[in-house]
Amino acid sequence: MWHPYTQMKNALPHIPIVRGEGVYVFDENGKKYIDAVSSWWVNIHGHAHPYIAQKVAEQLNVLEHVIFAGFTHEPAVLLAERLLPILPGKQDKVFYTDNGSTAVEVALKMCLQYWDNKGKPKTRILAFKNAYHGDTFGAMSVSGRSIFTDAFNSLLFDVDFIDLPNEDNISDLVAHISTLTNTACFIFEPLILGSGGMLMYEAKYLDELIVACRKAGILIIADEVMTGFGRTGTYFACEKLVNKPDIICLSKGLTGGTMPLGVTTCTDEIFEAFLSEDKLKTLYHGHSFTANPIACVASLASLDILLQEETLANIKRVETKHAVFLQEIKAHAKVKAVRQTGTIIAIEWETGNETSYLSNLRNLLYAYFLDKGIILRPLGNIIYILPPYVISNADLDYIYGAIKQALEEI
Repeated sequence: MWHPYTQMKNALPHIPIVRGEGVYVFDENGKKYIDAVSSWWVNIHGHAHPYIAQKVAEQLNVLEHVIFAGFTHEPAVLLAERLLPILPGKQDKVFYTDNGSTAVEVALKMCLQYWDNKGKPKTRILAFKNAYHGDTFGAMSVSGRSIFTDAFNSLLFDVDFIDLPNEDNISDLVAHISTLTNTACFIFEPLILGSGGMLMYEAKYLDELIVACRKAGILIIADEVMTGFGRTGTYFACEKLVNKPDIICLSKGLTGGTMPLGVTTCTDEIFEAFLSEDKLKTLYHGHSFTANPIACVASLASLDILLQEETLANIKRVETKHAVFLQEIKAHAKVKAVRQTGTIIAIEWETGNETSYLSNLRNLLYAYFLDKGIILRPLGNIIYILPPYVISNADLDYIYGAIKQALEEI
């Protein structure tokens, strides 16, 4: 097997996992690990959740899959009906895909074809430096140029990249946007750039960028693949914005981490630009497993759990615990920076050099925490905790303690 993001020449031995339960996964020797990164940010309610498993099992005996072109089914309809009302702004239509990257691809194609269908073609896209939106070619193109894209840079389409907004540069960024004339859309990860190093920025400055984009006739895409379903303390990061997006991309926590599913939602204004007697104005995009009934049922079950008062209380509890831990370590000599939004906390390790995804510290930290039964997968010299919401205070304290110990020993 060829594992993702892995140089197989000198890869550490891969750990065989045989089962999961709550925040834990267990290897073939019975060792227990706390999944402190939610298995790449997807698992929000814990592993092998019995309620989700029950709903999936029931659906398997009814309908496992059916082509979604020319046909529909109840799980897809119910998920759209339940998802749209809780999304920020006025989202009116759901397009189903397979994962986060394809959700982004659809969003980009929607925007570019929207302007073409309106007879006002626009070909440029605005995005943040250091962004990450996925590994397919469109998603790579709107992601910051990095080691993830180096081999393909000459094949990616041109994008206007801007810095994350802050008090010092917001006026310049707004002025720059006002000069754009051929820009179809602005795509962003709201409040947190995940793979870029858990970089965080304030909602009020993003609001100003959105206002400037609207004045310039630029559509707004919020990539909530990572931030959606409670990660930032609210159900969706864009709830913290005054100005809402035209399009939202979702995946990861959508099914509670059970299986792949992607969603791209949009306003009626976007959708109506594709309604025409002219078949060339059709959105020609689809996937074999579009709106898979089992994945839709898993998502409905995950929503049931997410919207319980107990889950929101757990989100707030994790957020509060992180905030206390931040204060405890922020002055440590080996902490270059520590930042937190909602249930996500990131610690940037001081190495004496620039922060780098290829930092030699990465493997040391990774192995150190694995030895202690904690899965913390560093982004170079940046470690982060992004746990399932059901994690106990005791397990959080154990992780915090291990990090404090690492700060003294590594």
